[in-house]
Amino acid sequence: MTNLTRWEPMMTRWNPFKELEEMEKRLSTYLSRPALRTEAGKEAMTVAEWSPLVDITEDEKEYLIKADLPDVKKEDVKLTVQDDVMSISGERKYEKEEKGKKYHRVERAYGSFMRSFTLPEDADGSKVSAEYKDGVLKVHLPKSEKAKPKSIEVKVS
Repeated sequence: MTNLTRWEPMMTRWNPFKELEEMEKRLSTYLSRPALRTEAGKEAMTVAEWSPLVDITEDEKEYLIKADLPDVKKEDVKLTVQDDVMSISGERKYEKEEKGKKYHRVERAYGSFMRSFTLPEDADGSKVSAEYKDGVLKVHLPKSEKAKPKSIEVKVS
């Protein structure tokens, strides 16, 4: 049995996923575009680019994509499916400054956006449907008939 002196290195287990998580955190801080500072140390008002957040769920019949689109008008949203890629695009328009109104902080992002998703092999892009209510776009993407499980009765003789 050997005793380790305090100068001998200890063996540690390498976790590549931890390094990936740390890199992702560093990149997200660069991409989140923190508020710009002016010479006096006060925040400058900027309008950042934005992309709506989505949730994608699945059940035995379909995929459901929910996209948060607050303050986006229904007519400013476009949904397309082409070559097994579904795209949601649109625009959240910046409110025009009104005379007599002071803006103290503008943090919400405005402008055009586009989110694209490659359709799973079992999805039927020709039967996609969508509904828009209360700032949430719900896209229903049915699964193809060949992808649905079938039960076959086995007769025992």
